[in-house]
Amino acid sequence: MKKIDHIGIAVKDLEESIKIYKNLGLKVDHVEEVKDQKVKVAFFPIGESHIRLIQSTDPEGIIAQFIEKNGEGFHHIALLVENIENALENAKRAGLQLIDESPRIGAGGAKIAFLHPKSLKGLLLEFCQRSALVK
Repeated sequence: MKKIDHIGIAVKDLEESIKIYKNLGLKVDHVEEVKDQKVKVAFFPIGESHIRLIQSTDPEGIIAQFIEKNGEGFHHIALLVENIENALENAKRAGLQLIDESPRIGAGGAKIAFLHPKSLKGLLLEFCQRSALVK
C-alpha cells in the first residue's frame, strides 16, 4: 500500500456537484467517461491524492443503485498499490471477500479491483495500480 489514491463520492448531477467543489476552492483536473462502468468521473487533485465525483450514466448502473439505496455521498476509498494482483491475493488469504477476483481497467486507465464492504465493516475499498507502477 503506497497511499490513499482517491476518495469516491457518488453524485446525481456531476455538473452541479463540480460547481459545489469549485466553490470550495478546488480545481477540476478533468472529466472522463468510463463506458463499461457506466459512469462519468470528475477528478479534483488534493496534494498527492484526489476526490472523484462519480455520476451514473445509466439509471440501472451501480452508482445509480447506490444513490437510490443510500443517497448521494461517500462511496469508497481507493488505495494505491504497487502490485494489484498481490494485493488481491493477500486480501483473499486474509479472508476478505473480493468483488473483483482479478483487476479491470477503471478511470484514468488504472488497474482497479474492489473488496466487498461486508468484509470491511461497511467500507467499500478499491485497490488501484497506475500504469507508471505496473511492472
